[in-house]
Amino acid sequence: MYAIVETPKPFVQAVADLESAVKNHGFGVLHIHNLGTTLRNKGIGFAEECKIFEVCNPQQAANVLSCDMRLNRALPCRISVYTEQGQTKSA
Repeated sequence: MYAIVETPKPFVQAVADLESAVKNHGFGVLHIHNLGTTLRNKGIGFAEECKIFEVCNPQQAANVLSCDMRLNRALPCRISVYTEQGQTKSA
């Protein structure tokens, strides 16, 4: 199942707002993968934008892992902001 949200915000604004919201909810941004730039730097003609955020709330991660260590593969949580045919989306 996919949870995809469309936004009228430009890509850059949606990225900035997501980063701010993540921090305001007690999560840390561990890393941001700029997939669009990475592909273009490899010589691939990729017109869309895509940033993937790896986020984690340490207390919630500890709670999840104390229940079932097999869930470690689901951590950190990943949230993406991307464009698709001119529309900015988040999943």
